[in-house]
Amino acid sequence: MKDKLKKMKTNIKVQEFKKPQDIKERTFLFAVKVLKFTQVIPNNKINSILITQLIRSSTSIGANIEEAQGGHTKSDFVHSVNIAKKEARETFYRLRLIQEVNPIYAEKLSNLLKENEEIIRILTTIVKNSKPRVFNP
Repeated sequence: MKDKLKKMKTNIKVQEFKKPQDIKERTFLFAVKVLKFTQVIPNNKINSILITQLIRSSTSIGANIEEAQGGHTKSDFVHSVNIAKKEARETFYRLRLIQEVNPIYAEKLSNLLKENEEIIRILTTIVKNSKPRVFNP
């Protein structure tokens, strides 16, 4: 019984390290994965354009989260998180395009797309929870 509990605790720790709960760290690691991926795919005419756009949008997600953390008001915070969410959606689109024109990388891209979708959901939740609530008495 003690061995089972020990294994469960070990497994929980591994899962915690796999996907950080901190959105700043998660978007940073996502951008690093995207950057590493862009070094692997062939640099032809189509990919070159998409890679440039993908690098800009994917690295902008975390940059806008960092900016949101330094916002002076709640409105500044929400605005920056919304921009990060838009960049995440643009990144998702670019990843899908790259997946279509480079089907041999479909598996790696499906992992990036899944992580991208999760980031979009998290950012959407942050925005919803950060907007002022209106109370109707």
